[in-house]
Amino acid sequence: MRPILMKGHERPLTFLRYNREGDLLFSCAKDHTPNVWFADNGERLGTYRGHNGAVWCCDVSRDSMRLITASADQTVKLWNVQNGTQLYSFNFDSPAKSVDFSVGDKLAVITTDPFMGLPSAIQVKQIARDSSDQISDSVLTIKGPVGRINRAVWGPLNKTIISAGEDTVIRVWDTETGQLLKESDKETGHQKTITSLSKSADGSHFLTGSSDKSAKLWDMRTLTLIKTYVTERPVNACAISPLLDHVVIGGGQEAVHVTTTDRRAGKFEAKFFHKILQEEIGGVKGHFGPINALAFNPDGRSFSSGGEDGYVRLHHFDSDYFNIRM
Repeated sequence: MRPILMKGHERPLTFLRYNREGDLLFSCAKDHTPNVWFADNGERLGTYRGHNGAVWCCDVSRDSMRLITASADQTVKLWNVQNGTQLYSFNFDSPAKSVDFSVGDKLAVITTDPFMGLPSAIQVKQIARDSSDQISDSVLTIKGPVGRINRAVWGPLNKTIISAGEDTVIRVWDTETGQLLKESDKETGHQKTITSLSKSADGSHFLTGSSDKSAKLWDMRTLTLIKTYVTERPVNACAISPLLDHVVIGGGQEAVHVTTTDRRAGKFEAKFFHKILQEEIGGVKGHFGPINALAFNPDGRSFSSGGEDGYVRLHHFDSDYFNIRM
């Protein structure tokens, strides 16, 4: 499994997202400019220029026509995927951290950070079919908990929003009323900041990664803890294989301490765990710094990782991988 090294960013990676067909890979980084790549050969297709701050998150519509990006410059922007033109910019009073298109792409959930006395917030925007009809009003605003919300995604049938962040609690919100429906149990849940949240392909469960050196698998509807994967480094990113019963977890020590060690001591590898047996089944080394982003191709035959080193590494699995059944 020889990786393809993709160098298009000058700063650390923050997020990776494949489109539905799995032929395009979108990457976000702290260098203000999201990139799009061909997912099979790692060739860069283009960039989306317009942000003035780190870009924390992105999502692409089901038809691969639109990209939405959240940035520290206090904006969320809509882009034309094909030609890179900016279609619309939502302006906020604090940095935007996370974005997620609803099923059907008619809504987007956006999280904004606590900033200058403002609390964190979850906002839902209507996404117009024609960008000339786009308005900036929020359909729903939920004042968030204490601390930053690192990720918010849509639940089944867009009826709920699931959020997680610095206060270690996963919350399920009603999308009609904004009411809090469920919270994860403090005892069985994460003990430190939840850094990442990734849904399964069928939307029945999701995986969270945390600074407490673990990743946990949860039932989407009941918020029941299903499995826990324990590792020896803070987890910055996680993803669920759409093909096999595998999860991949990546992280490493804090960026501040990175220069003092080599890549082995920093533990900068992507670790594969068996989703059901919770056992580690392998690892992929390569990054010279913590892994900040991970994504599986929707066909399950490749995955990509983005690191503090500014590289995206694209890994195509060979046939041996598919023989791992445990």
